[in-house]
Parts: sequence; C-alpha cells; structure tokens
Amino acid sequence: DLIAAITERKEAIAKFNGVSPDEVPADAVTASSSGLDPHISPAYANIQIARVAKARGLDEAAVRTLVTEHTSGASLGFVGEQVVNVLELNVALDELKG
Repeated sequence: DLIAAITERKEAIAKFNGVSPDEVPADAVTASSSGLDPHISPAYANIQIARVAKARGLDEAAVRTLVTEHTSGASLGFVGEQVVNVLELNVALDELKG
C-alpha cells in the first residue's frame, strides 16, 4: 500500500509540475515527522520553477536565481544535504513581484 501511495503521489506531483515522474525527488512524496519543516531539496524546488514563475507572472530566470539564493549548504558544513528555505523563498518572491 505504501509503495502504491508513493507512486501515486509521485505521478501527481510530476503532472502538476509538468515533469517526468523520474524527476520527482523523494522529499516531494514524503514529509518531515512534524510536517513543519520549512525546507525542501534543491531538486524539488527546481522542478517547480516553471510552474511558480508562470503562476506569479515572473521570469523563470528570476525565480531560479531566488531559489539559488535561498539554498543553503550542509548544516555542519560537511554533513547533511543542501536545502531550500521555502518560507524565505516565498517572501523573496512576494517582494520581487512588488
């Protein structure tokens, strides 16, 4: 059941973002234990750039730049993964739109 649910979520996210299911990263179909983590992977942010740019009436390059600016490195400098702070990114997107 879990595999079927993840496959279904992956296909839905791929369709929503106009990408192949193979491009959907694991964090797109899972959640933090609290459900409150404001971070996503750069891969998940990147598959959303075209959709977000279109929905907000922004240039994709501008959105891509903001994603890069809001991507931070490993938490201890060498341990962990890069993450994108979605809350800060959304604030920056709002400010860009003016």
